[in-house]
Amino acid sequence: MYIGTNAFEKCSSFLIEKEFKCVLLVADENTYEAAGEKLAESLRNANLEYSVCTIKPNKMGDVVADEVSIVQALIEIDAHVDVLMAVGSGTIHDITRFCSAKTGKPFISIPTAASVDGFTSLGAPLIVRGVKKTFQTVSPIALFADIHVLINAPKEMTAAGFSDMLAKYTSLADWSFGRLIADEPYCPLAASITKEALDYSVEHVDQIAAGDEEGIRILLASLIQSGLAMLLFGQSHPASGGEHHLSHYWEMELLQNKRRQVLHGAKVGISSVMLAKLYNDWLSSGKLLPHALKDKSEKVAEIVATIPNKEQLRTLLQKVGGATAPEELGISEELVNRSLKEAHLLRERFTMLKCYNSGL
Repeated sequence: MYIGTNAFEKCSSFLIEKEFKCVLLVADENTYEAAGEKLAESLRNANLEYSVCTIKPNKMGDVVADEVSIVQALIEIDAHVDVLMAVGSGTIHDITRFCSAKTGKPFISIPTAASVDGFTSLGAPLIVRGVKKTFQTVSPIALFADIHVLINAPKEMTAAGFSDMLAKYTSLADWSFGRLIADEPYCPLAASITKEALDYSVEHVDQIAAGDEEGIRILLASLIQSGLAMLLFGQSHPASGGEHHLSHYWEMELLQNKRRQVLHGAKVGISSVMLAKLYNDWLSSGKLLPHALKDKSEKVAEIVATIPNKEQLRTLLQKVGGATAPEELGISEELVNRSLKEAHLLRERFTMLKCYNSGL
């Protein structure tokens, strides 16, 4: 993994060292302009053969990780291709990693914004027949990030990346809860790595908000570390809890209603604010499933206490220019209320949101 000013030259050297001769760049129009052109120039200078698969947007103008995009990429992967390169952010990486797993061709991560934590993870959240489903696929064999490309990324993408990190407060709490109540698999090391990345980004929120080289390096390093924690555990538990289920529910609703998509990080950041309030209110109400949890209520209280309150999370999001309420993203109150009751059904994972709705 390399983050620096000469990342693309480092990438070309890596390809030569690994004796890769034919490269397929997977990008969209924006990410190819942001990084693909410079990367392609570096490949030409190294006398490496390459082709480009530019993923087309859907009818709403969004590039989406769905069956159509996957087939478009798969068609471009012929026998001569040695390695794939995901040139983009979360969506492009999800498409590429799925294709990498299905074809057996390794892939390399080329982030174009510090916007998500999934660059180095195994999971590929895809839309299949209108339903969001995460597939366990493969991680990249290397990552090369050009710091100037990241700095010049849209500010809302940097804010989304910080929001994605902030969501670890609720994802880690949900994971601890699932371990306590449902004996779900747990890895203390993966949890520790994720918490360390979360703390690192929060401690440096001012530098991240400034959007300078130091702040962007800190944010991307935190996002990569979170992805490595998921890679270590083999599933997304360390970084994905009830807040991600709410986000996925909203995403499916927007797709079904043919509305433009919203950045993943922005959705999970706001979802975490909502769950921070829900979990604290639930605990203080004294309705914490007394029959099922009466002997574990103190431990549950300790878990909920690890989540900052709603106003603390909103303040952190505001510092980086992130959205803090669903209506800012065009998410209606009706959709919010429905998602709080139904989003937990998307995954077989025992989060506090699922427990809240279970009535056990």
